[in-house]
Amino acid sequence: MPILLILLLLSLAVVGCSLSDPRLPERLYEDALALIEDGKTLEARALMEEIVRRFPEKPEGISARQDIFMLEAILLRAKEAEKRQVRRLIQATCDALKRYRDRHGEYPDSLHKLVPDYGLDQLPLTPWKHPLFYRPYVNFPTEHVADRRGRTSIRNNTRFDSYHLACLGKDLRPGGEDADADILVVNGIIIQEKYLPPIPNPQPNR
Repeated sequence: MPILLILLLLSLAVVGCSLSDPRLPERLYEDALALIEDGKTLEARALMEEIVRRFPEKPEGISARQDIFMLEAILLRAKEAEKRQVRRLIQATCDALKRYRDRHGEYPDSLHKLVPDYGLDQLPLTPWKHPLFYRPYVNFPTEHVADRRGRTSIRNNTRFDSYHLACLGKDLRPGGEDADADILVVNGIIIQEKYLPPIPNPQPNR
């Protein structure tokens, strides 16, 4: 349940019940504990914060203030686990792309071709169920080729010799910080820039 919806329901509960009702803090606190049991940590924290704000001197308000620290620690551990999971996902995808190129001489036109023969059991999805963004391209449209006599000639290259890979974070938008931060990859290397480098244009026809 979204946090805003939790707060809306809380407001409705307060409107429907008198603030002087001695059982109101207890009921709200029980609801917050139920959210924790359901694994809805963000919603539980929002409700605990509202209990602290409305009933700071009540036993439930004091307990909620202590619980918020526990919930913050849980959320922090969850964020760190998500970061590690994304890094492993990207590394596994890059490894699969390298195996594909070693076999075919170029990168695939889609991540679908990595499943299941190149180390991926399914299409890569982030912990937030978002796909990775993948774009193969030709970085060197011409290449020098030497024959047996050592003479070189120029040949057009249409093979996908490079790729961009990106995870746009939890918000699925460019930029952001923490869980929303982007991870940008060029040919298996994570770059620190805010944007992926431009793809050479025009790209050759395949």
